[in-house]
Amino acid sequence: MASNLPVVQVIETPPQGSGPIVLARDCEATRIPSGADAVLPAGTRVEIAQSLGGQFTVTTDDGGLFRIAGKDADALGQQPAAAAAAAVEGPFDEQRVWEQLKTVFDPEIPVNLVDLGLIYRCEAVPLPEGGHRVEVDMSMTAPGCGMGDVLKEDVRRKIQGLPGVHDVRVEVVWDPPWDPSRMSDAARLQLGWM
Repeated sequence: MASNLPVVQVIETPPQGSGPIVLARDCEATRIPSGADAVLPAGTRVEIAQSLGGQFTVTTDDGGLFRIAGKDADALGQQPAAAAAAAVEGPFDEQRVWEQLKTVFDPEIPVNLVDLGLIYRCEAVPLPEGGHRVEVDMSMTAPGCGMGDVLKEDVRRKIQGLPGVHDVRVEVVWDPPWDPSRMSDAARLQLGWM
């Protein structure tokens, strides 16, 4: 999400055997910040820059920045993150929606979308046939961010897995434009801005 925010190298859980990792197999990836699909071939040397929200942000020897999905953790010699939403049972609870939104992270900034102030609206609408439609308006830190569709799909997928959610609609909006004043105190503290 090309912006004026600093890229901070943070690892949620230290990878097994820190330092360069050689990919064990070809691995689908998303180029950051363009959002373009890519395949990193087996044998590519990468370093994990951050491991948050079940995704990995890696750098390659030539300076490329890529996001690798949790389903491909084995290519990095890592364990996939537990699917928290799949394990949730019980009735619909709007608080669970917000908890899931906090598991979606900007691939360049180790802060979740809620604390970055990128979630502008989250509303649960009861459906006549039962269940709920969750509507989310979100933004990006910069209008040209190529990761918008990727993050939008992350939000949709994580909410869709919750009990009582029958439909999820996510829109990327640009009004009002995002600026750092929308960040939570927790985000400012994490980025060293407080």
